[in-house]
Amino acid sequence: MVAGPRRRDLGELIRLGQSVGEQLRGPVADTVRTKVHGWRDPRAKLLRRRRRAKRSTAAWSGATALGGVWVGIDAAHAELFSTVGGFTSMIVTALFLYCTSGSVRKLVTLQRQPLPPAVPPPVRLPPAGSAAREPMRRLAEAEASLAELLVQLGTPRPGGLAPLPAESLAHAQESATEAATALRAVAAQLAAVERARTIAPASQRGPLDQGITDLRRRLDEGLDGYLALIGTAGQAVIASSPVSPNEALLDASDRLSGLASALRELSGPDDYR
Repeated sequence: MVAGPRRRDLGELIRLGQSVGEQLRGPVADTVRTKVHGWRDPRAKLLRRRRRAKRSTAAWSGATALGGVWVGIDAAHAELFSTVGGFTSMIVTALFLYCTSGSVRKLVTLQRQPLPPAVPPPVRLPPAGSAAREPMRRLAEAEASLAELLVQLGTPRPGGLAPLPAESLAHAQESATEAATALRAVAAQLAAVERARTIAPASQRGPLDQGITDLRRRLDEGLDGYLALIGTAGQAVIASSPVSPNEALLDASDRLSGLASALRELSGPDDYR
């Protein structure tokens, strides 16, 4: 007689736990993605290296100053210290000074290196089970990869290869940002159509199914274009392209920009309404 109410109570607790888990999953996943983004962002990496170099320079400078005081005391009170003690203080201070000069050179080099553009912050992925989730996950990874490649292309490389012009890198970044924005707009449309399909009458689900298929195809085509730009940038980094790396990067950027424009035109406000 008591098993029935207890079973119902247990079922309610399970459903409550699932509901709380669903509510927490989004914020927790967003927090993790934000942490990973901050760690992989080339701009944030360079800023962290500068901060570490500043702390190291300050520490070695302080140690050198203390060593100088030690040497000064030995020099002023030579009669109170043995020759070995004075020689030791000079050697230790010289080592501190050497480390300080190396730390200063590293800090100057890092300060002269231009800051790369910040990677766009991570966005929340479509819900699990959505046809748009996997393309958006791959897009987020591709954005981080492209940012790293553009940093490599903007700095002198081994073998004396000069960095690519800043205008070419800016054009590539602008085209990539434009394409990513267009792709996320298509993904938002796809998620909206999927939600509509779940509540629409069975007689109206056919056109919505077709709309989901078309939107997913657009996402795949746009993502392929984005990845093509990354492939071109990667070849430019290793200078393995049969044509000029700069020309190849500009050509790929132009193609991606055209693809982004096509996505915006195809995903007009009247689609699938």
